[in-house]
Amino acid sequence: MPERRTVALVTLGCARNEVDSEELAGRLEADGWQLVEDAADADVAVVNTCGFVEAAKKDSVDALLEANDLKDHGRTQAVVAVGCMAERYGKELAEALPEADGVLGFDDYSDISDRLQTILSGGIHAAHTPRDRRKLLPISPAERQESAASVALPGHAPVDLPDGIAPSSGPRAPLRRRLDGSPVASVKLASGCDRRCSFCAIPSFRGSFISRRPSDVLNETRWLAEQGVKEIMLVSENNTSYGKDLGDIRLLESLLPELADVDGIERVRVSYLQPAEMRPGLIDVLTSTPKVVPYFDLSFQHSAPNVLRSMRRFGDTDRFLELLDTIRSKAPQAGVRSNFIVGFPGETESDLAELERFLTGARLDAIGVFGYSDEDGTEAATYDNKLDEDVVAERLARVSRLAEELVSQRAEERLGETVHVLVESVDGEDGTYGRAAHQAPETDGQVLLTSGEGLSVGRIVEAKVVGTEGVDLVAEPLPGSSVCSEEAAR
Repeated sequence: MPERRTVALVTLGCARNEVDSEELAGRLEADGWQLVEDAADADVAVVNTCGFVEAAKKDSVDALLEANDLKDHGRTQAVVAVGCMAERYGKELAEALPEADGVLGFDDYSDISDRLQTILSGGIHAAHTPRDRRKLLPISPAERQESAASVALPGHAPVDLPDGIAPSSGPRAPLRRRLDGSPVASVKLASGCDRRCSFCAIPSFRGSFISRRPSDVLNETRWLAEQGVKEIMLVSENNTSYGKDLGDIRLLESLLPELADVDGIERVRVSYLQPAEMRPGLIDVLTSTPKVVPYFDLSFQHSAPNVLRSMRRFGDTDRFLELLDTIRSKAPQAGVRSNFIVGFPGETESDLAELERFLTGARLDAIGVFGYSDEDGTEAATYDNKLDEDVVAERLARVSRLAEELVSQRAEERLGETVHVLVESVDGEDGTYGRAAHQAPETDGQVLLTSGEGLSVGRIVEAKVVGTEGVDLVAEPLPGSSVCSEEAAR
């Protein structure tokens, strides 16, 4: 019997890419490939790249080059690029990076097994010429669902499949294979974006906004629960738009309670929310539904009106603060995070001071700060009033220092609070770590529990915050604090 072909998936970028990698893994496993964790042990190393900003693209190139080095020292015979950077640049990336044996776009995902076999056998699969994926679906959101079947949408694979990789009991498996044993998993709610922010290239290579059907989201969540997942995080480029192409812009409000009712799921988290699209009803559901955590990942980007208009966004400092006040009036312990761009073309010292005013008053739990850089194909790249690179760097350092101070202060405000911690790692030497309801995976800090006795990964425990370490918390488990109930998410 011939030895099974082996493949490793290396994932960079956001949680959306993680979902896409697990879909690719499901497709490959269903076609007989053996998945291995270490690229050095694989015949083919597939690098799921990020194409968002320059730093992420550099990380993707570095990962491809690192995987290519394995061809001289290990089992690896081929290195293949997939993901956003591969889709965005296609043939251009293939020519600029000959170390990659293949560059596959989203249209190749359904035939990923054949593509890898061709490359592994020494054949050549010509990289695609990139195109604006916004043009693949109708302009009218209401007309998109009928056309969706003809467009590659990573992470939207159907859930009701023939028997094969499905578990022996429970729901049919999605075309997905988990790549780790974490009690947390992301579920793709939609793909693409209809917003036209002047700094962002994502819609051009991810396409127009299109929702997954609620039944697929629910069935995938049920399957994940059977795999031991306790928390799901709903991801897309813009979750607040969910349902608009299905005829119901309030579909998320009705879907969230159904997801929270899935047996085995203890927490439901929603990411990627647009401030300008927040609705009173959505705030109510996010702050009052058992097992749905009051967590708000709000994409503010800036707060100075002039800068926001140049970004083709909406709002200002006072309106944003009012939104936060509304949220906290309903859920005082709600978690809020956001990202910001400094040094945007035309940004003045007064604009920067306005952003600092907002940050100081916002009491955010986590803050990401990025210095502006041109992105190919964006409107902002054509602006004339660019700031010098050293000015952008100085403002980035200045706001980053302020952000670090402010999130530490916000963490200190939680001293004495009772939090519900999802245990994610238990190590006798390194300690027991998890996350409270206000902390999303990877981005928002973590909780160090002062005692891990009797705890296991996936448990939710009630604990009192007794210390802080920057954005991180230190918490003491309360006696008899194992929680697996509706209260776990509040």
